[in-house]
Amino acid sequence: MDIVVCDDEPLARERLERMLTHLGHRVLGQAKNGVEALELVEQEQPDVILLDIRMPEMNGLECAHKLSALDTPPAIAFCTAFDQYAIDAFKTNAIAYLLKPIGMDDLSQALHKATKLNQAQLQALPTTEKDPEHQTRQNIVAKTHRGVELIAIDDIYYFLADQKYVMVRHKNGQVLIDETLKELETELESSFVRIHRNALMSLKYLDGLEMQSNGQYQVRCKEIDEKLMISRRHLPLIKERIQNL
Repeated sequence: MDIVVCDDEPLARERLERMLTHLGHRVLGQAKNGVEALELVEQEQPDVILLDIRMPEMNGLECAHKLSALDTPPAIAFCTAFDQYAIDAFKTNAIAYLLKPIGMDDLSQALHKATKLNQAQLQALPTTEKDPEHQTRQNIVAKTHRGVELIAIDDIYYFLADQKYVMVRHKNGQVLIDETLKELETELESSFVRIHRNALMSLKYLDGLEMQSNGQYQVRCKEIDEKLMISRRHLPLIKERIQNL
């Protein structure tokens, strides 16, 4: 792929270019701020841009918003030493948020993800600027030992409260997020249903109910063998939702 690198630190730019070359990609140019990055993108039309966040003149987030408005924007992957901008970064439709020092495997995975997103798909991704008060997220942001991960709502089987965190069970494993079930239930009520005081289940993956010998019910989940307990309080609603699927 053709790539532009944007970072205000020369050594960081050179390191990324060496890694990208090693992975078989072509670096079309380097920029030291968002202003230069925009000019390079318009001139070179890269497939991907690697963006730092804290930069002079124009930071990476502002640059990403301007890039997203282009007719054919490149895929955006942030490369930064700061994790606190992750949520804002993904609002720009970024495909990855990599924390420095960036490893070869993480960079390779991010670029592999970019190959799956053509320009039409990138333009079709929802933005948060039209109606932020009523818009449902398309992804969950989670901080893990790998850095910051973006998990598609469509890939999540269920949310399970785990002490002060919520565990997200998804197609590629599980992660912990610092959100509450109540907040998630309110936001995702059209696609998830409360099955227990500590669990939300995706309607997309709800496969049916099973009654145990003690009279309690469990819910089956498509694609995985795991079963979750249903509280008696929530059973009538779940039966109703199943009938309407």
